[in-house]
Amino acid sequence: MFVERYRRLFAIPGVRTLLVLMFFARIPPSATSLALTLHVAIGLEHGYGAAGLVGGVATVGIAIGATLSGRIIDRYGLRTLLLVTGIGETSFWLTAPMMSYPVLLVVAFFGGMFAVPTMSIGRQAIAALVPDEHRRTAYSFDSISVELSFMVGPLAAVALATQVSTSDALRVVAVGFAVVAVALFFANPAMRGDDEVVGERPPRREWLNGKLAAVLLVGAGAVFVLAGTEVALVAALRENGEVQWTGAATIILCATSIMGGLVHGAVRKSLPQVVLMALLGALTLPVLFVDGAAWWVVAIALGPASAMCAPTIAATGEQVSKLVPVVVRGEATGLQSSAFTFGAALGSPVVGFVVDHSGSPGWGFVGAGAGGLVVAAVAALLIRRSPARAQPTSASAIS
Repeated sequence: MFVERYRRLFAIPGVRTLLVLMFFARIPPSATSLALTLHVAIGLEHGYGAAGLVGGVATVGIAIGATLSGRIIDRYGLRTLLLVTGIGETSFWLTAPMMSYPVLLVVAFFGGMFAVPTMSIGRQAIAALVPDEHRRTAYSFDSISVELSFMVGPLAAVALATQVSTSDALRVVAVGFAVVAVALFFANPAMRGDDEVVGERPPRREWLNGKLAAVLLVGAGAVFVLAGTEVALVAALRENGEVQWTGAATIILCATSIMGGLVHGAVRKSLPQVVLMALLGALTLPVLFVDGAAWWVVAIALGPASAMCAPTIAATGEQVSKLVPVVVRGEATGLQSSAFTFGAALGSPVVGFVVDHSGSPGWGFVGAGAGGLVVAAVAALLIRRSPARAQPTSASAIS
C-alpha cells in the first residue's frame, strides 16, 4: 500500500513531468536568500545586520507580490504572469551587483514583488492535474521535492559566493530565473482542470472564511516553527563550538521531514492539519532538555518534530485546493505563499529574541514550539466557530 499510492500518482499523465520541472524551477528561489545575504555582508562589506534588513525588505515584497501574482493567473493566465515576473526578477538579479547598498535596500522590495511564484505555480498545477483522491499523495511528494530543492540551491549559492564572487552568484541566480521563466512559459502547465467548471468570481468574503483562515494560519505557523528552529539550532551548535556541523544536522532534519512526507502521502487517511500543527509544536519543546549536547544528539532530538514538517505543509496545500472555488484558486494559493513568507519573517526574529534574552539556546526551541501550539489552538478555535456550509468545490474539514 505504501508504494501503491505513489505508483497510482505517477501513472497520471503529466504528473512526472510536472514534478521534475517544479523541482528544478524551485532551485533558483531557494538560493536567493543566502546569495543576497552573502553579497551584502561580504561583497558590499555591510555586515549581516544590513543583509538581514535587505532580506526583510525583499520578504515584504514577496508577500505582497504572491497574492497579486495569483490574481494575475486567475484573470489573465500563467503566461502573462511569467512575462511580467520573468523579466522583472531577472532584471533585478542582473543589476543587483551594480547597486550600492542604499539603492539595493529600496529595489529589493520590487525584486521580491516581481518574484516568479514557483511554489504557488506548482501547487496550482497539482490541483488542476491530479484528481482529489490523489492530491494528498501529490502534495506530500511536492513538499518532499521542495525539501530537496532547498538542499541544492543554498549550497550552490554558498559555493559560488565564496569560491568565485558574490556578484557572480547573483548573476547565476538571474540566469536561473530566466531559464525557469522560459521553461514554465513553454511548458505552460494547466492552472485549471479540464473538468473544472469556472463560474463568476465570488466576493472575497464568501470564500475567505474561518476555515480557510485557519488553513493559512497553520501554514504560517508551520513555517514560523521551522524558521525559529533553524535559528535555535544554529545558536545551540555555536554555543557548543560545533557550528561547522550545521549542514550535517540540517541534512538529518531534511531526511526525517522527507520520511514524514512519504508516510503522509502513502496513507489513505492522515491526521487533521491542526493536529499535525500541534504535534510539530509539541515535539519541538523537549529539545530544551538536550541543550548543550553534541550536535548529532540535538539533530536526533529534533527528528520527531521534523517528521511533522512536510505533512503539515502538504496538508495546507491540499486544503486550499479543496476549500476555494476554481476561479479564485490563484489568489488563494498566493495567500498561502504570503502566509508562508509571513511565518518565516516572524519566526527568525522572535526566536532570535528568545535566545538572546533567555541565556540559553535551548529556550529558542521552546519559543518555536510554543508558538506552534498557540497557532494550533487559534486555528482550532477558528474552525469551531466557522458555520458549516457547502463549499463551491469538493471540500473536507481540516479538523
